[in-house]
Amino acid sequence: MVHSELVDLETKLRDAQLRPTKQRLALAQLLFSDGNRHITAERLHSDAMEAGVAISLATIYNNLHQFTTAGLLREVVVDSSRSYFDTNVAPHHHFFHEQSGTLEDIATSDLTVDNIPPLPEGTEISSVDVIVRVNSVRG
Repeated sequence: MVHSELVDLETKLRDAQLRPTKQRLALAQLLFSDGNRHITAERLHSDAMEAGVAISLATIYNNLHQFTTAGLLREVVVDSSRSYFDTNVAPHHHFFHEQSGTLEDIATSDLTVDNIPPLPEGTEISSVDVIVRVNSVRG
């Protein structure tokens, strides 16, 4: 990692009120150095092991949730047993490719959500997250 990248990641973590430990910096480098990505905890753990970062899966989960709480990541729950962590925290939606298990961004300008039913009394919409599940067509 180039010194300036390390300084940028340290700043990013400090700005999010997270202490830039060696493990957090290594995870931040894996998460944020290659553009936007959607990643599971298991995939990040595998990437970390391949990069020579000795870290447990439990520590990966803890850090992903801390990054999410700090606003550095967005958790996308595909189903009750599978969550992805998205480095693009701007409002947007997703295609979920069921066969490959991958997520693909949909710009908010490309999808309109209409006819939302009346909200329960005393509530307001905080966000709308749409996941469009797709399969390959055999032709």
